[in-house]
Amino acid sequence: MKSKISEHESATTKITAKRVVLWTFGGLLALIVFASAGLMLTFTAAKLKTPAVEVGELPPASPPVGMSVSILPTGAYQSRAALAFRGGSWSDIRQFTMTALLVRHPKGNLLIDTGAGRNVDIHVKIMPAMMRATTDYTKAIPAVIQLAAGGISLRDLAAVIPTHAHWDHISGVDDLPGVPVLVTAEGKAFIDSKKEGTEVINSIPNVNYKQYTFDGGPYLGFPRSHDVWGDGSVVIVPAPGHTPDSVVVFVNLPSGTRYAMIGDLTFQLEGLEIPAEKPWMLRHLIGENNEEVHKDIALIRTITQKYPQVHPIPAHDVSAFRSIPVFPASTR
Repeated sequence: MKSKISEHESATTKITAKRVVLWTFGGLLALIVFASAGLMLTFTAAKLKTPAVEVGELPPASPPVGMSVSILPTGAYQSRAALAFRGGSWSDIRQFTMTALLVRHPKGNLLIDTGAGRNVDIHVKIMPAMMRATTDYTKAIPAVIQLAAGGISLRDLAAVIPTHAHWDHISGVDDLPGVPVLVTAEGKAFIDSKKEGTEVINSIPNVNYKQYTFDGGPYLGFPRSHDVWGDGSVVIVPAPGHTPDSVVVFVNLPSGTRYAMIGDLTFQLEGLEIPAEKPWMLRHLIGENNEEVHKDIALIRTITQKYPQVHPIPAHDVSAFRSIPVFPASTR
């Protein structure tokens, strides 16, 4: 009798154990399904609610007659629109350009970003594994080679102004030894922190950092500014949302046309036009400051709506660069 009871208890225990395993597996499966569904929802279309902002009057600018701008495309990498802004299509494959902007100015030529340099293959290899695995890039002619072919040498460059220190904006710094790279104290602190995203800039030897301060007053709603040449032609403002060192660079031409080089505040123009933020996963991996990004998107949107002569240029949107000639051609 005791043996039969023991056998019955053993069978009951096994059944109970199986049920626990099944319930646990079912719970984990349900959790994975719900988590996956929740993650996919963060890629669905959602219009960003931006705060109300004031941008004030259009600041005066006196760009010299000889000032002009050109673009130097240095390569691109493929990414789906769904990874650029909420509501983008997974089937819409975009070419994320890596482009430098050359500003020719009588007081000194400037490069805003450098794009991919001659050593970009090496630079990509030192990036975090996830970034390497998701980066499918194509190379064009590095900016330094394009400049040399057009008669501009390193000594003809007054400085590089990075919109921020990520690899696809500063790889070409490796080709420009001795050329000053303009950064703020906050920007240099971010680079020196060696946080994810700064691997490439920290691998480049003997970068000639030249620190500047936001010594000017408010500019189109941004709290501080730095006028590079003192004539209103190139004005930098802080925009530390995408990364702590991110800036927006306003370039104002003799013709009255103005550009706002917004870096990676948005990856594509839809981010401003809809407006729509980047999907949560991207923002989380990058470590963006959402509040700052929302405020700066609101500022750029308001600026360009109030002053249509200001054209926003997300650093990776091919279509945004189409109005600017490719070097050695230029526009004033």
